[in-house]
Amino acid sequence: MKPSFGDRLRYRFDNLMSLGTPALIGVLFVVSLLVVLLAAAILSIAGFVPEGDLEPLSFAEAAWQSLMRTLDSGTMGGDTGAGYRAVMLAVTLGGVFIVSALIGVLNNGIERRIEEMRKGRSRVLEYGHTLILGWSPQIFTILNELIIANQNQKHACIVVLADRDKVEMEDELRERVALRGSNTRIICRTGSPSDPADINIANPQTSKSIIILPPDTADPDAEVIKSVLAITNAANRREEPYSISTQVRNARNLNLLNLVSAQDKLQVVLIGDLISRLVAQANHQSGLSVVYTELMNFDGDEIYFKEEPQLVGKTYGEAVLAYEDSAVMGLRKMDGAILLNPPMDALIEPGDHIFALSSDDDTIHLTNAEMIDIQDELILNDVQAAPAEPVRTLILGWNQNGFTIMRELDHYVTRGSELRVVADISEAAAEGIRTQATALQNLQLVVMQGDATDRGLLDALRVDDYNHVIVLAYIERGVQQADALTLVTLLHLRDIFHHDQTPFSIVSEMLDLRNRELAQVARVDDFIVSEQLISLMMAQFAENADLYAVFEDIFDPQGSEIYLKPVELYVEKGRPVNFYTVAEAARRRGETAIGYRIQADANHPEEAYGVHTNPPKSESIIFGDGDKVIVLAEN
Repeated sequence: MKPSFGDRLRYRFDNLMSLGTPALIGVLFVVSLLVVLLAAAILSIAGFVPEGDLEPLSFAEAAWQSLMRTLDSGTMGGDTGAGYRAVMLAVTLGGVFIVSALIGVLNNGIERRIEEMRKGRSRVLEYGHTLILGWSPQIFTILNELIIANQNQKHACIVVLADRDKVEMEDELRERVALRGSNTRIICRTGSPSDPADINIANPQTSKSIIILPPDTADPDAEVIKSVLAITNAANRREEPYSISTQVRNARNLNLLNLVSAQDKLQVVLIGDLISRLVAQANHQSGLSVVYTELMNFDGDEIYFKEEPQLVGKTYGEAVLAYEDSAVMGLRKMDGAILLNPPMDALIEPGDHIFALSSDDDTIHLTNAEMIDIQDELILNDVQAAPAEPVRTLILGWNQNGFTIMRELDHYVTRGSELRVVADISEAAAEGIRTQATALQNLQLVVMQGDATDRGLLDALRVDDYNHVIVLAYIERGVQQADALTLVTLLHLRDIFHHDQTPFSIVSEMLDLRNRELAQVARVDDFIVSEQLISLMMAQFAENADLYAVFEDIFDPQGSEIYLKPVELYVEKGRPVNFYTVAEAARRRGETAIGYRIQADANHPEEAYGVHTNPPKSESIIFGDGDKVIVLAEN
């Protein structure tokens, strides 16, 4: 059927409407101009003039008067002359319609533009900013840490791109991030963290560093990989390498990420593996949680690199004692290799950097050799640690990280130690855990099915007979339910702990940072392993990508790790001793001392639970029973 003239007219009008506000404004302008010009032509040709005017209006004057009546209907109130009035009435009526339509179009266009701005879809024009892609509870820890790190910068900027409403993000950040008084601006944009077009809104090409947060989905690793691909393979990517920090749950995805971003600096944290190692280490070392937090947060001392030409040709052992206010931890060789606590006779070569704990990057200063005071008479040489005895460890709850925890625990205990796993799992899952017993050399594994939130079961297990208790989250049940079960179990354990004459250590795993705050208590042993430490690491990598290799070495079970060892292995107790002497005593054992822990302050959060990292080396301390030295050592 052939379309009618009306159909074609409506079709063309619909196409015109689809062009948007600029096209509508243009049409109304053209119509207004035609009305004004038509009225001007009629007035000038017909000779219509107001009464009393003898001269006919010129075309230009007639057009001007028509335009005035189009814009303001009140202008014709004083018009006289029948012909003149008729023309001006028609012009005014047309003007009322056209101007009203124009105002409506402009109003809608402005509202639409404001709505687009509210949605956060305008392109970011920052330079040297930190870009965060994605949204999770980790973002609040990361932002607070970055704000602290940027305190000495005048115009720091962080851009957040997430698939959430811009206003909602800003409201939540105002509630949970310390923005007041900071030098850091936070800009929020709405978009998909895995869509190249949306990522382009956040201007990654000029960013200093990029943090990718995994989403709360069934397969977060897949989304992380897509985000990395969207950045590194974009058509408008920059020539210099991106610095990208992220995290994955499956070890198989590590190599894949390294392949897709071979030309960039990619720092990937394997979440489950790292948390498992932390659980195993913290299980046997009270206070280790605070040490790790001190190393990773920006509120205090951080790890910095510095090239020190004056140390070239000297040994690492000499460098350990060369700084009053900084604690040397290792060397970065000219080829980039990280040596954590290298041999004390390792030579420092041209191009090498030391890395050390210090309050800032400009506080690493060499000390005058004459100021180094070592109290040799207080150093205890060749003191051996007491032989380790078998221990009993109880794991309550279960998830896939448990297998790694078992293997790590097996490395830290002596033969004959016991590990009992009690979890609300199926018989098939329990049998799967039992099959791991053959791979354990030092641990005797016992697996039981049971609900750890049942106080009767805990009493029947005689929890107070164990040296260490680990509470794992049931990850497969969802974050909130898993954390709720962990909290209930912790309440029972704390009650048992307070009535126990032989206190046991408690290490618990929380999934949500907000629930971690509910579980906090003033006891350093009650170490809450959560993704907060992952968040702190992400913030560190965003500020200095070179730290990735340092932390990778710290958490690597091969080589040196952080230990809290009895002070009686190093210096005499009960006498004032400076930390130069403690560092020298550790140096003679092939270890690097970076701090100490006072047992008397273990329950005082205002004293950092007794943990002191990077103390001034010339200050004296009096150590007592239970005090520890924090060292980097191989065992």
